Amino acid sequence: MKKVELEVIALSHSITHSHSYAVVLGEVKGNRRIPIVIGGFEAQAIAIALEKMTPSRPLTHDLIKNVCGNYNIELVEVIINNLSDGIFFSNLICKKDSKMIEIDSRTSDALALALRFNCPIYTYEFIIESAGIVTKDLGKESEHEKVIEEHFDESEEGLIKETEKNINKMSLNKLKTELDSALKQEDYEKAANIRDEIRRRQ
Repeated sequence: MKKVELEVIALSHSITHSHSYAVVLGEVKGNRRIPIVIGGFEAQAIAIALEKMTPSRPLTHDLIKNVCGNYNIELVEVIINNLSDGIFFSNLICKKDSKMIEIDSRTSDALALALRFNCPIYTYEFIIESAGIVTKDLGKESEHEKVIEEHFDESEEGLIKETEKNINKMSLNKLKTELDSALKQEDYEKAANIRDEIRRRQ
């Protein structure tokens, strides 16, 4: 079957659906997008890897990467290999010495590991044809947001913007204090938003 390479292009929080997030995967050489609903813990793990943040202590996916490194196990690629009743299924393709091993994985965990190992993410043509959404302009962030909005209500988007507005009102010193607090509480999504605001002002 023909494989299609994907990359993680967006991550969004669902407020109306408690502890739910959406990660949007984009076709590397195309304009199709696949939104996948994931849990809060996995979203946090993906956000940390995307933002290249260093947690105060290793999270589960960091621990897995460290264990694999100590035993010379390489994650070669991640394949989203099936879609059934709206649920995506994935395999980790690993290499130990010269032996290739396939390991069943939740897609959210597979993505978090792929970002840490810096390995490619693939799916099959039939999956992206079934679940993919075509966007018009790859360069516009609004197109990514549109994909997310189709899976989350407009009301929760408004609440997200309200949170961003509160961050915008804080002084620079207050933002730095809040950033330290968010990191200590291991709230990495909030920390990433605050850090972005600090960078914008500097």
